[in-house]
Amino acid sequence: MKHLWSPWRMEYIQDHTRASGCIFCEAWAGGEDERSLLVHRGQGAFVILNRFPYTSGHLMIVPVTHLPTLALTQAALTVLRQVYRPQAFNVGANIGELAGAGIADHVHLHVVPRWAGDTNFMATLAETRVLPEALDETYRRLRAAWPEPKAP
Repeated sequence: MKHLWSPWRMEYIQDHTRASGCIFCEAWAGGEDERSLLVHRGQGAFVILNRFPYTSGHLMIVPVTHLPTLALTQAALTVLRQVYRPQAFNVGANIGELAGAGIADHVHLHVVPRWAGDTNFMATLAETRVLPEALDETYRRLRAAWPEPKAP
């Protein structure tokens, strides 16, 4: 087995449970862009470097308004919580074929419910996906739980 050392990650591991404040709100309000690694200030969002990056150039695009999720994403999370009761979620976008985008010409977000002990490791170790429910049943359950649009 090979080992890849990244001792700078220890600071993140030990300090990931900050007691006060939101680091993004603090960066936006602080006015010290270089110290905060804030690269660009837009009207509704800003761009900031990840202080503990996965690769060089790892950016985060952050809404100025302190929100836990985006609107339609929030609706999806609400329905998934109601129907499947997951413990957490992965939400992300794969931009470009080399990043894993199966449909590279139309950007989209993935919302993946997660549970302790789920079998996500199977795809990596055994090249196998474990899906505990038929896709048409998943559709039926989520469609039934999705809120109807409100009339104007």
